[in-house]
Amino acid sequence: MHPTRQDEPHQREPAALLRVRDVVKCFPGVRALDGACLTLRPGEVHALMGENGAGKSTLIKVLTGVHAPDAGTIELDGTRIAPSSPRDAERLGISTVYQEVNLVPTRSIAENLCVGRFPRRFGLIDWKAAHRRAEAALDRLGLRLRVGRRLDESSIAIQQMVAIARALDAQAKLLILDEPTSSLDESEVDHL
Repeated sequence: MHPTRQDEPHQREPAALLRVRDVVKCFPGVRALDGACLTLRPGEVHALMGENGAGKSTLIKVLTGVHAPDAGTIELDGTRIAPSSPRDAERLGISTVYQEVNLVPTRSIAENLCVGRFPRRFGLIDWKAAHRRAEAALDRLGLRLRVGRRLDESSIAIQQMVAIARALDAQAKLLILDEPTSSLDESEVDHL
């Protein structure tokens, strides 16, 4: 006789990190989300897959505060949330890296990694600490770059990796990558 789940000692699944219930989002003439449900637990990796128009991007935009849902609930760590903007979503612990790099190309890599979260000393930006922080964030991805260099001096693939390092540096509870490999070559995809 093979043990069933009921026969095994009580193994509790971790509590849901994210729980999306019955989310609806409509646009004129289109019901982009119709009762969407999703549960993610800490440490899990998921891929949203579907045809064009299936609602993947709309769900991401609802989770990140770009669009408000017309109905349904979103919970993060058991607390009901309603992000009102991408910055609000990031404050709540949801970081997103979009397919299109959303950084400032004329600023340095360090500035792009720390923008909005610069380390300060005596009320001023601590540039040495910002550079150390940027180097540490990039090191997590195995990248060794001159962080004082302008971002637009790097390839689109490197810019995408900088965006991912920035999201990881935000200490997000939930990291959403919207087609993160679209601008990466095969070796960079393997590395990621």
